[in-house]
Amino acid sequence: MKIAETVTFGGSGLDRATDLRGDIAAVQADPAARVVLMWRGKPMIDGDALIRVALDHPILADARPGQVLLGRDDAGPVLAADLSDWAPPEGDPGQLDSFLDKTEQRHPTITDATFAELRGVMTRLSPRDAELAATAKAVLGWHQTHRFCARCGQESVMAMAGWQRDCPACGHHHFPRTDPVVIMLITHGNSVLVGRSPGWPEGMYSLLAGFVEPGETMEAAVRREVFEEVGVKVGPVSYLASQSWPFPASLMLGCAGTALTTDLIRDPNEIEDALWVSREDMARAFAGEHPDILPARKGAIAHFLLQAWLADRLD
Repeated sequence: MKIAETVTFGGSGLDRATDLRGDIAAVQADPAARVVLMWRGKPMIDGDALIRVALDHPILADARPGQVLLGRDDAGPVLAADLSDWAPPEGDPGQLDSFLDKTEQRHPTITDATFAELRGVMTRLSPRDAELAATAKAVLGWHQTHRFCARCGQESVMAMAGWQRDCPACGHHHFPRTDPVVIMLITHGNSVLVGRSPGWPEGMYSLLAGFVEPGETMEAAVRREVFEEVGVKVGPVSYLASQSWPFPASLMLGCAGTALTTDLIRDPNEIEDALWVSREDMARAFAGEHPDILPARKGAIAHFLLQAWLADRLD
């Protein structure tokens, strides 16, 4: 696709500054260095912009030890700090990490900005801020869930400016993981195949998706997932676009596939419902005029691919 890299989290050409990862102290000593702030996976934003603070800002007193070097832009190095141990004085803990978490948290040192759910603000951010926020969320989340060595069980330590964890007991090195996921624009004639998972907002439908298994190609994963979930056989498969999806650490591989069959045999353990939707009905859904169907969340690659399909821009 010629428009493939315009997808949200499609990248901004950020210099990842791998040459600086071996000396985090030197990076932190750079007066131009700035820090992106994260709280339980939420970036701190002010309006439509990601907040960046100097390394001597008082808010960093509430940060966990260790910072991740995200990269280097024209202004200098950009790091990320995790403030997840800070406890806000208000808010509903039950909303945290929910599909539609609309809560926002304000830190007393920066009262004009908020920590906001990345899904809710991702389309408002510039490509650069979106890439920084997605990278920070994914890497800091990995540190939170991979504290112990998978080889010997001892607690590992952050290394290489946050892009590695080293085990002091057995010497093993661990690196952030990214899980490949296929997401499929499956069509038959004038219709597209969509489904919904339990717990989604009422009426919301999206493209089918699933993880690529070990020993499997992308094309094989598309055919397997579609057949497992709805019993539809798929013929030719082609690649369209990809999207980093830090919820928590996936790479969405957008694919197009042509259905060979149309009967839907839904696996209730996989999805709640599945439909063939005509181009006309999907256009009504995107316009907010369909009585029963809501489109995939704006900013997600499913929304991007469906929009491109409606505009006939899949080349």
